[in-house]
Amino acid sequence: MNSTLAETLHWEKSPDSLDFNLNDLVKSASSVIAPLGPLNTFAARNPWAGLEGQTFEKTAHWLKDTCDIDIFPSDSVFQSAWERGKIHRDFLENGLQHWLNTQSLELPHEVAERFCRAALFQNQLSSSTFEEPELKSMAKKLNHFTLQMTKKHTIKTYSQRLEQLRRVNAAHDLNCDIIKWCKLFLDESQAVWSMPNREEGFYRAWRKLVQYDPTLSRKVRKELSDLPEEADAALMEVLLALDIRHSEIQDYFEAHLLALPGWSGMMLWRSQQSSEESSLLLDYLAVRISMEWALIKPFLPLPEKRNNKIHLEPLIKAWAEWGNLPINGWSKLSSTEIKAYLTLAYRFDKILRNRLWLEAWEKTYEDQLEKMLTSQWPAEKEENIKPALAQFVFCIDVRSESFRSKLERGGDFKTFGTAGFFGLPIETCELGSNHTHNSLPVMYKPQYKIKEFSLESEFYQQRHHVVSSISYTFNTMKHHLISSMVLPEISGPWLSLQTLARSFVPRSAGRTLRELQERWLRKPSTELSLDQMRTSETVLPIGFSVKEKVHYVRQALIMMGLTDHFAPLVVICGHGSHSTNNPYSSSLDCGACGGASSGFNARVLATMCNLETVRKSLETEGIIIPKNTVFAAAEHITTLDELRWIYVPELSDEAKEAFNRVQAELPKVSEEANADRIPLLTNLGTYCKNPKAEAQRLSEDWSEVRPEWGLARNAAFIIGERRLTKGCNLGGRVFLNNYNWKKDKNGDILANIISGPATVAQWINLQYYASTVAPHYYGSGNKTTQTVTAGLGVMQGNASDLLSGLPWQSVMKSDEEPYHEPLRLLVVIQAPREYVKRMLYHDHSFQQKVKNGWIRLASIDPEGQWESWS
Repeated sequence: MNSTLAETLHWEKSPDSLDFNLNDLVKSASSVIAPLGPLNTFAARNPWAGLEGQTFEKTAHWLKDTCDIDIFPSDSVFQSAWERGKIHRDFLENGLQHWLNTQSLELPHEVAERFCRAALFQNQLSSSTFEEPELKSMAKKLNHFTLQMTKKHTIKTYSQRLEQLRRVNAAHDLNCDIIKWCKLFLDESQAVWSMPNREEGFYRAWRKLVQYDPTLSRKVRKELSDLPEEADAALMEVLLALDIRHSEIQDYFEAHLLALPGWSGMMLWRSQQSSEESSLLLDYLAVRISMEWALIKPFLPLPEKRNNKIHLEPLIKAWAEWGNLPINGWSKLSSTEIKAYLTLAYRFDKILRNRLWLEAWEKTYEDQLEKMLTSQWPAEKEENIKPALAQFVFCIDVRSESFRSKLERGGDFKTFGTAGFFGLPIETCELGSNHTHNSLPVMYKPQYKIKEFSLESEFYQQRHHVVSSISYTFNTMKHHLISSMVLPEISGPWLSLQTLARSFVPRSAGRTLRELQERWLRKPSTELSLDQMRTSETVLPIGFSVKEKVHYVRQALIMMGLTDHFAPLVVICGHGSHSTNNPYSSSLDCGACGGASSGFNARVLATMCNLETVRKSLETEGIIIPKNTVFAAAEHITTLDELRWIYVPELSDEAKEAFNRVQAELPKVSEEANADRIPLLTNLGTYCKNPKAEAQRLSEDWSEVRPEWGLARNAAFIIGERRLTKGCNLGGRVFLNNYNWKKDKNGDILANIISGPATVAQWINLQYYASTVAPHYYGSGNKTTQTVTAGLGVMQGNASDLLSGLPWQSVMKSDEEPYHEPLRLLVVIQAPREYVKRMLYHDHSFQQKVKNGWIRLASIDPEGQWESWS
């Protein structure tokens, strides 16, 4: 590009308007996408987290205009819910009346109500033919009435505009090129030859290689290789060359980010992980917009954008069908009436109607939950509750709810719910592994490193290294040009036997292979590096100081509401899953632990709770743990609905009795939980001869697309005492977080629950919601046709966006019927009204989410009165 180009191009602004920071604009534009981490550490993300400053409905309009994406459920989903009695007519009518009462319409109320009700229940205009010439003629006569109804201008990229003109596949070709370069740069395991110069950053590495890209013409390659060496300078030049107005730069960036939200989301995630790659998203936009400029340059300048006026034909047609106003009837109306009729039809659009349907669905669910929780009020008084033989602390995960209920019915057992990482900001390293994992919500950073070690680990380490080396060698040979030709001859017999076994007897094959590996490895008993030490190997301190141990144990016990009346046995229960050949296996693990099992965290906490020094310090603060109380750790395997012990120290006599009672009860609990869950998962109907065997098969079968439903159908988050929900059939749809407002005078505990676990639950809820309502954009399509790409994510085929959400099989019961009900999360707080008001006053972010419709809020006061805050 000519170096004097910037001097000759006109930007339609005064010179001082050119003084702006591209990094700031890129950062602001990034709010329209969500950071996307690698699939092996799958963490739920709210795809609209950066848009919560505006209402859900306004965002729906913007996404429809910008990307043609619908974020409300489809008509068929609403119709199915209506037919199944999930939406009560009263709530739909109430929503309609409330909306009408907020409008200033120069129409008789009964006329507006009749039109809106007909539109609401029919929703879609029928395909019946109208006299098109007559319709167009009337629209032309009424055209001057659109002056008060002009659409907000939406920005499209030049390649998108060019494609809309049907001259070339500009946007498609640009996306294919960008996908290719992103795969090369981000690859972590699959490419035989890594992209050269990656350490210099995406833009610089691309610029050095693009001049050799055989898919581009010689002229395009030459123009791209002449770009400035720095990304920001190149981006500035191409923005000037494309003549993007200064006021539209951020919108233009947003349009490009939304074109491939998966790949751009991965770039955003990477830019947040280290300061060395902090400008990666700017690099991405520099590459993308530079390529756009070079590819569409022959077609510039594009025709001027048309004024986005409202088309009147649909409005006239709507009145003919829903308002009993024929097309020729418009000629008999006064100007005031015409304006009022058009205004009503314009305002009561498809998105508003869908909003009313969704709100009625959500209100129906809230009404059912309210009746369930308040029907047993008042709850049993605390002084009348019998001491528990054993206490179990589970993750708030909706999959724990059913298991907890059955466990409580099995004996004198009491359960608690808290965030699955148990408040421990740790990075974990298991025995035999050279890799660590952040075992806490992705919104936080680890502050400590905990390692698993053993004094007898040398033999185990050697054998573990052999297994790792064999796996590494196999993968290396598979990707090498020469060795890949002979690999089938070497590995064929063994892999063929394994294929046959896993295909025809998956349960037996999986169990046998796992047992053989465990017997061969012979993992010794291990300990945890809980005592603080600093080494040159890591930035994070290994272990905790005594003061820190006391702090985290105290914090955990307070957050879970267990500070007195300790049972002889207290079990800290993490959770994880087990499935085979499943790219989304980490999505079934603990969401609070960033896509990992929370069993490690459970063991860390239980071990610290047993330390004498910790208990003595807690006694001075009024938290007295009896000497006969012993903490153990277990893991709830959600694909099997069974509890596995991972840490059982020496037990007191009372704790041993409790442990034996628990052991005797667990098989029955597991059997009952699977009997409820498995029929919902398979096509076996309401009866399954052996649910436990079927659960094992689903977890071991490598052809199984749905080993479990995960967190599908999640709908509510209840913050309150277990007495509030005990005995209720919540259908495995509710996150349960223990909370006692009487022990939270200053509101700190409630504030921490809202900012932590409730936020993670909202992310989970909206990811499932988005994957259901817009699976082609926010989901990841059919699991059977996915391609694991670059060792970090999945695609459909080899030239799609990097898919960010859940697969079709995780949210859909069939091709037509969703299993997940797309409802926005309802948060229910058991506390006095003043507590809720105080929390909203101090937490502006949460208050904004409630106000703008991203989350719903209700509360139950000490007298059992329900109040809806949404």
